[in-house]
Amino acid sequence: MSSSLVESPRTFGDMMRMPVRFYKTIGEDIYAHRSTNELTSLLLKIYLYAGFINFNLLVCGELVFFYKSIQDFETVRLAIAVAPCIGFSLVADFKQLTMVVYKKTLIQLLDELEEMHPKTLLAQKAYKMADFERTMKRVISIFTFLCLAYTTTFTLYPAVKATVKYNFLGYETFDRNFGFLIWFPYDATSRNWVYWITYWDIAHGAYLAGIAFLCADLLLVVVITQLCMHFSYISGRLEAHPCDPDQDKENLSFLCSMIKYHDKCLTLCEHVNNMYSFSLLLNFLMASMQICFIAFQVTESTIEVILIYCIFLMTSMVQVFLVCYYGDALIAASERVGDAAYNQNWFQCSKRYCIMLKLMIMRSQKPAMIRPPTFPPISLVTYMKVISMSYQFFALLKTTYYRD
Repeated sequence: MSSSLVESPRTFGDMMRMPVRFYKTIGEDIYAHRSTNELTSLLLKIYLYAGFINFNLLVCGELVFFYKSIQDFETVRLAIAVAPCIGFSLVADFKQLTMVVYKKTLIQLLDELEEMHPKTLLAQKAYKMADFERTMKRVISIFTFLCLAYTTTFTLYPAVKATVKYNFLGYETFDRNFGFLIWFPYDATSRNWVYWITYWDIAHGAYLAGIAFLCADLLLVVVITQLCMHFSYISGRLEAHPCDPDQDKENLSFLCSMIKYHDKCLTLCEHVNNMYSFSLLLNFLMASMQICFIAFQVTESTIEVILIYCIFLMTSMVQVFLVCYYGDALIAASERVGDAAYNQNWFQCSKRYCIMLKLMIMRSQKPAMIRPPTFPPISLVTYMKVISMSYQFFALLKTTYYRD
């Protein structure tokens, strides 16, 4: 048989491919500490910092536009239109800040997960890695498509629309509009070259925001998929262990190895919680308001605006659901360890074995989870809470708008 047809084991790098590659397009190199080319690392860092300086200047322009719009009731609708974009930008900023602040924790987390990753085909089958990876890839593909569709649509639609009208529909002038409502300290549409420089500057800022927003969540998906895989493996090993009463030494050795393995997984879960808890709190609060403002735009706008904002609405709702789904999966996978331990034939084993098993069961009753401050642990219940908050904001906004 040809060597090219022989199945090779999947590495941890294969699972990390999407977030690593997308991050590099904005200058963020997760594995910069492994790089042997200092010049490339330096250039990427300069590109990243320059991109975020430009992006934050654009965010300041959005904030100024928002402030000016709420001064007059006639322009409040414009403030409502720009509000979801400001929320998205602030969350993207905070997610990137989290990656910077917790860079050492992230490197340690990824290195330890890579070390724990099953290396052979036989081991990967025992871990059922293909099933976990298949689900992960589908989720990543859907969310990546939606996130990039949102930023691309908002960025390119004005130029495409103006080009079609000018070149194919016989309009005499080319409409110099932007996809985002931003205040500039100069006239950005006065001259053609000024317009296009500003336009592509905004396009880069939008792409950078989309990637920063997207990749933080892709990293979370990859990491939680790995942790769920390890918890599932521990559960399977515990449940399948024969617990032969005549082999107490082997039983104790097996249980000690499983306890250490379980403890290491829980420690890694704490790293994930420390990294993501605050950023996800801001994410959920902003998502509640984003969904509210987008829903208002959808109910009060023209068909073309509705179509654009529907993509934004789907992206926001899918992103919140994605995080909550994986948070729920992490809780369920870690709780199953205790159930699997109890399902053993432990009553045949020595007293020492039973005491150790009992401690493991007690520890698993406090499941691994991500706990944003003031929010319940992230699960599908959290998703319902975010949607409920969004509806409450939406109802309040509608009542206030029409009353005035």
